[in-house]
Amino acid sequence: MKIEIWSDVACPWCYIGKRRFESALAAFQHRDSVEVVWRSYQLDPGLPEHYDGTELEYLSTRKGMPAQQVSQMFDHVAQQAKGEGLNYRFDSVVVANSFNAHRLIHLAAAHGKQDAAKERLLSDHFEHGKDIGSRGYLMSLALDLGISQPEAEELFTTDKFADDVRSDIQEARSLGISGVPFFVIDRKYGLSGAQPVETFTAALDQAWQESNPLVLVNSADGGACGPDGCQV
Repeated sequence: MKIEIWSDVACPWCYIGKRRFESALAAFQHRDSVEVVWRSYQLDPGLPEHYDGTELEYLSTRKGMPAQQVSQMFDHVAQQAKGEGLNYRFDSVVVANSFNAHRLIHLAAAHGKQDAAKERLLSDHFEHGKDIGSRGYLMSLALDLGISQPEAEELFTTDKFADDVRSDIQEARSLGISGVPFFVIDRKYGLSGAQPVETFTAALDQAWQESNPLVLVNSADGGACGPDGCQV
């Protein structure tokens, strides 16, 4: 079973959704048969490589939201994150374009480290105030993931994986995805948003049952018991 997750590193609900999905997957009986693929998405592709201002100022000015409304939203999201064991610090978030971070995730995928890269980027962005648009930070993360320095430097000297990021974003549009996180199971089931664990669990169970139906193999009647008693 293949699960594709469209997500942006700069999306606070995406990290919450990741944790809730992981909780459901950890308890899923057939989890070893599930392939998880992270797909790129950008909430604001026009954002400068670095924005000179805070996250509150960014949403207030660039998105036209009153500062008090943004602050209340931060409090609500932070509480939801706390329920998943995450410690959001919106006052320390560095606003930056996430395109190169997505390219790094694709590079990490080529080394079997895609989930590790996604986890670090989300945690570092929302919990530790790291600059996800910084070449120095992305280089350091790549090395931490076991990627060689020449390969990591290639991200900044070429357009490697840029087309992969754009392709993910275009594919999201073709699937009608307009917000993230968005979970697609076997290109048949779609779940939008950071759903409760129970919703992910139900979706996993349903998708598995439909892709692996029980086949009755015995052709002759055999002794059995039912609600009305047993065969004699």
